Amino acid sequence: MTDAGDIMPEGEDIRKAVKWVSECRLEKKDIPLHVLLEEACIRFDLSPKKADFLRRLIRGEVSEEE
Repeated sequence: MTDAGDIMPEGEDIRKAVKWVSECRLEKKDIPLHVLLEEACIRFDLSPKKADFLRRLIRGEVSEEE
């Protein structure tokens, strides 16, 4: 199994976004995931490519080949 650190694209912004979403999911369980993902993309100024990667990573849709 691949560790998330092994499949993350370079960039501190995506790492911070993943951490932020993960923390929010624990603290704010009533907020829908898609809302958190949208806010993370804005908050961390993610490019469309990184925003898509974040969504797929959080939802468990990223494969080892990526």
